Amino acid sequence: MKKKNYNYNYAFVFYDVNEKRVQKVFKICKKYLSHFQYSVFRGEITPSLLIKLNDDIKSVVDEEEDFVCILKLKNDNVYGEDIIGNKDVSSGENLII
Repeated sequence: MKKKNYNYNYAFVFYDVNEKRVQKVFKICKKYLSHFQYSVFRGEITPSLLIKLNDDIKSVVDEEEDFVCILKLKNDNVYGEDIIGNKDVSSGENLII
């Protein structure tokens, strides 16, 4: 069976990694996407940059200990979003050096 080749142009990244690697993963994600809240990033991204993001994250995380989820979408119009609660909660982004 032939694998379908999709051109994804939008992504969400969620992660839960060991505190020793949080700063590194945060900086990698920040390089490619917009910080949304805590360990969540999202934004438009080209397919080639999505590959680089994936490779950069793999180079830092311990796949036995850490968790990273990258949701890939064809564009930013194919998902629904409901935000419940205070969307102005501080994300801690200003604490990252």
